[in-house]
Amino acid sequence: MDQQFGGSWTDQKMRIVVDYARAYLTIMATLPWVKTIYFDGFAGSGVIKGEDGEAVKKGTALQILEITSPKPFDLYYFVELNEAHKCTLENQIKENHPGRKAYVIKDDCNNKLKALADYLTKNRTYRALSFIDPYGMDVKWSSIEALKGLGVDLWILVPTGVGANRLLKVDGNISDGWYKALETCLGLNRAEIDKRFYRRTTTHTLFGAETTVTKEKETVQKLGDLYAERLGEVFKYVSEPFLLKNSMNSIMYHFMMATNNAAGVKIANDVIKPKYEA
Repeated sequence: MDQQFGGSWTDQKMRIVVDYARAYLTIMATLPWVKTIYFDGFAGSGVIKGEDGEAVKKGTALQILEITSPKPFDLYYFVELNEAHKCTLENQIKENHPGRKAYVIKDDCNNKLKALADYLTKNRTYRALSFIDPYGMDVKWSSIEALKGLGVDLWILVPTGVGANRLLKVDGNISDGWYKALETCLGLNRAEIDKRFYRRTTTHTLFGAETTVTKEKETVQKLGDLYAERLGEVFKYVSEPFLLKNSMNSIMYHFMMATNNAAGVKIANDVIKPKYEA
């Protein structure tokens, strides 16, 4: 079973991650004592159906596996919850990259991000490049927080427009379930979320006080700024975001990189910038 191509978004994300991986490995090749890990939290099947439904594109996982110069990664760890996609990716690796030390695991990305954090804590000679491309608001903030202080360069797709903003209802009447989803994703409690995204105005009338709730303007951009701010509490540096927009020019996602390495964030910004000019 192949994944469906997501239009230009898919190509843009893949190009950014693959270009960054090449630059990343170029630096790591100068540090022979460092072992490298590529971690993909939503690896997919490795192949993606084209927009015409017929042609097949190589997904990020297979493109990363094809990098051999200046060196490949020492270890590849692919996480995929869909059994069919997992099996397809495993078969692709066995057929095309039999010599690689690659693992394909069926599990929740959140579990494996915490396992990655534990592994890097115990194995300080390892550095990881992580690509997190969730289907929705699947990534828990606690999973990101577990990476604090570790040798991880983290690329993450944040569903600001298609996810979080849709839960922030215009009238502020948010269900407990939606608040829970927002709290889990952003790592903030509902009082903090309300303070960030709503204004409450109290008017005294003949019949008593009336409170009006108004959603802040440019909420999607503010969500992107908030997530970058939160990443900055876990990592030393956060890149400029790459904005993925729909045909109406509305922001759907913020794609950004966080790292503890100054050279890494410079490379990330250099990789992102040409995509705006393409």
